[in-house]
Amino acid sequence: MTEQVADERRPIDTAAGVTAAVTAAALPQRLTGRTVRPSDPAYERVRHGYVHRGAPALVIFPGDPADVAAALAYARSLDVPLSVRSGGHGISGRSTNDAGVVIDLSGLDRVEVLDPATRRVRAEAGARWGDVAQTLAPYGLAISSGDTGDVGVGGLVTAGGVGWFARGHGLTIDHVVAVEIVLADGEFVRADAEHHPDLFWAVRGAGGNFGIVTAVELEAYESGDVVFANLVYDARDTAGLLERWGAVLEEAPRELTSFLTLMPAQAGGPPLAHVSAVYAGDEQRAAGRALNPLGGIGPLLQQRAVLAPYPALVPVSGATHHGQGLGATRSGLLDHLTPAAARAVEDAVNSGQILMEQFRSVGGAVNDTAPEATAYAHRSQNFSLLSATVPAMEQALDSHWSRLAPHLNGMYLSFDTRRTPEVLAEAFPEPTLSRLRTLKDRYDPQNVFNQNFALR
Repeated sequence: MTEQVADERRPIDTAAGVTAAVTAAALPQRLTGRTVRPSDPAYERVRHGYVHRGAPALVIFPGDPADVAAALAYARSLDVPLSVRSGGHGISGRSTNDAGVVIDLSGLDRVEVLDPATRRVRAEAGARWGDVAQTLAPYGLAISSGDTGDVGVGGLVTAGGVGWFARGHGLTIDHVVAVEIVLADGEFVRADAEHHPDLFWAVRGAGGNFGIVTAVELEAYESGDVVFANLVYDARDTAGLLERWGAVLEEAPRELTSFLTLMPAQAGGPPLAHVSAVYAGDEQRAAGRALNPLGGIGPLLQQRAVLAPYPALVPVSGATHHGQGLGATRSGLLDHLTPAAARAVEDAVNSGQILMEQFRSVGGAVNDTAPEATAYAHRSQNFSLLSATVPAMEQALDSHWSRLAPHLNGMYLSFDTRRTPEVLAEAFPEPTLSRLRTLKDRYDPQNVFNQNFALR
């Protein structure tokens, strides 16, 4: 279940051509002591992402925006692949590469509450969302991020952010009020609704194309304890279970957000559905009324519900990434979980070749934001789907996806490993894509940022 790369035991410094150029080029003085090369002992800890394996020629760890600008200028002088990493947790695999440069923002990790009264928060791009949750909790505040605390701020906040409070509070980008970013030419700017408003619009959904975000300011919301439920079902009636789960979520109060993960049958057992749900409040009777309908969607094998502080849902493990995930993924959005869409997913699960199908409920507050307000324009759908398998079975994944395609309406970009042109049209429906390309010509005319779903 790992993506194959060059022999990880071979020192990249001895490879001809590309890495020799990286070694020979003069490193800016301010970056001295801030790099890791393949010959360094720390290399194995920094070369890979969470899902994908990599063999970069150089990893740079800037400590401030000026370092980021210097690292960017250095990488540009080499004419090699450039990846930008905040947490390295991205499923699409853009946070590492082979024989290129990785700018790792983990050293920019401060989180601070700027003004408790207005709930204004500043988080640097290398901070983990679990750290953000821990910092905000003493103030009674929270910001919905992803479902894992190890996810970095920078990658998620420039893509969307579908987290545990999505139906109640929207996407993470819906709470961004300013971004600090290093542009392709090294200029450092602060963009918000009044300063560089076009750039501010573009970064919220397509940020990887326009620069290196070093920090964001967000408006948090009040939050205390939440009710977190885990349920496991016999999913032999996969299609029926999906339809019933979808119907429950569409009728549920906005305080309820839920993820459903399907796993194929193993060792003679049935396929399993793992449902996680968060009720964003501590009123247990109201939580019970919202959660109880989930108990009737299928044969229940396990169930557990706890009252917990939000940071307990997104702990930071700090584990080293080894690139040992499911390296072939597809992403799509659905308006509804129709019988035909549910049957297509059931067929994929029963094939044994699609190793995970994960649905996330969106809708609710996500759809309160106008489609033109951010570069993430998908504001009518109720569900997000991630399908995943190993690269050796990617052809089967494509076959499954072609059958499911008529039921899809857009996609969440960071969950997809494809690099084909049609992906952009799915991610950025017109007129969003044309507007983004116009802004790309203005802010990155030389297409420096061309590794993360490049617009050109």
